[in-house]
Amino acid sequence: MSTIPAVLITGASTGIGATYADRFARRGHDLVLVARDVARLEAVASRLRREAGVAIDIMQADLTQPVDLAKVETRLHDDDSIGILINNAGTAIGGTFIEQSTDEMSRLVALNATAPVRLASAIAPRLAKSGKGAIVNIGSVVGLAPEFGMTVYGATKAFVLFLSQGLSLELGPKGVYVQAVLPATTRTEIWEHVGADVNALNNVMEVGDLVDAALVGFDRREPVTIPPLPDAGQWDAFEAGRKTMLANFGNAHPAERYRPVA
Repeated sequence: MSTIPAVLITGASTGIGATYADRFARRGHDLVLVARDVARLEAVASRLRREAGVAIDIMQADLTQPVDLAKVETRLHDDDSIGILINNAGTAIGGTFIEQSTDEMSRLVALNATAPVRLASAIAPRLAKSGKGAIVNIGSVVGLAPEFGMTVYGATKAFVLFLSQGLSLELGPKGVYVQAVLPATTRTEIWEHVGADVNALNNVMEVGDLVDAALVGFDRREPVTIPPLPDAGQWDAFEAGRKTMLANFGNAHPAERYRPVA
């Protein structure tokens, strides 16, 4: 068996997922590519087999469907060659909260939040037992910014960040690396899903630049990688501010500012 772990990538037919496939293939990793569109998956796989000479399996799966999700979970659970999971599959929906249908929001949560949890759960025990491997979860800076107005999408991405940080604390001591990647506006098909023209947007990052930056963070073993953020000290200050509150969360009585006025 190769000492280079295989990589399973969700949402691998286009955009960020397809670019991760390209980069890992060129690093010599065999791949398992997961997406709904078989034709696009096969096109990516055929090119990378030819250009990188690695073994590539494709799995057609809609991760909002329990049967399809279970199929990918089983592969992650049972296939010892897979040592890296890239939880990339995700989508967005247009409109405000009161304009979006409950069914649309439920599908969004299923793909952006439930699927990453279940797939991480499928592989994490095996990686922890072996003492190596990695889980990469693609979040978004929107998960830090309710001001951007993408309420449910942002909530799912805030979930992905918290999940990643929690898993890092749990699995890191067992030898498993967990990374959250937080893109900002990136040139992918997700903008079509919300009815926006990406060419009309400002400060759009190209997918190749995004993934290459994320892989720099991966190689450095950063727990959180924010490719567009120029000053790492801002994230460090954000985290430090959060941590300063922790000691005060354990008070047995309400803070003075919440006590009734006599």
